[in-house]
Amino acid sequence: MSSTVLTISERSNIESGSWFSKLSLPLRNDILARAVVKRVPDGTMLSCRGEPAEEWVGVAKGAVRISSVSLAGKQVSLTYVEPGTWFGDISLFDGLPRTHDAAAHGETTLLVVRKPDFKELLQRHTELYEALLRLNCRRLRLMFDVVEDLNTRPLAARLAKQILLLARSYGISQGEEIRIGLQLAQEDLAQLLGASRQRVNQELKGFERDGAVRVEPTRLVVLNKDKLLAIAGR
Repeated sequence: MSSTVLTISERSNIESGSWFSKLSLPLRNDILARAVVKRVPDGTMLSCRGEPAEEWVGVAKGAVRISSVSLAGKQVSLTYVEPGTWFGDISLFDGLPRTHDAAAHGETTLLVVRKPDFKELLQRHTELYEALLRLNCRRLRLMFDVVEDLNTRPLAARLAKQILLLARSYGISQGEEIRIGLQLAQEDLAQLLGASRQRVNQELKGFERDGAVRVEPTRLVVLNKDKLLAIAGR
């Protein structure tokens, strides 16, 4: 155990997570009892591709950037792990090395469960096997959704959908506006969508003209959720 404890808001992020909140109370308490709280600054490397898996991690605050390196040696963002989400269990199950790099995006608070404790949790709580199976089924469905969108939806629809997802995960309501708290450059947003920064910039300018969003430096503000939903549904 670490002497460091979660703040009220960090604990709320973990306990209200869509997956964690459905676990039994004994299992939730056992996970929290074994987890060590780690607070890391922006850019801290958490794990690298090819490394052996030693930890199971829950995000209590901030975000974790999952990325890969292109053939040209450029770091490419694939997804961001949001508060309340757990990751790292796949490599602990199959024993294979990590498949991607993981780094803190912004100041981030993590709950870290070491591999021996993860294995012991599985032995003590058979419920955890089924829960992790459900979690990975959800990941697989989301992955297929992304592949389908990439092949069937225009960029504007994919961008609108991505902004809505970011607003749901990181949105801060300010009257009728929703400010997305996750700091993202347009290049990062473009990488998530498999598009160029220039094309994403063009689409965002169109969203601004339509009154759907406002683009600020490294921030997006949702002005009209219904307009984004309409674009996403095209």
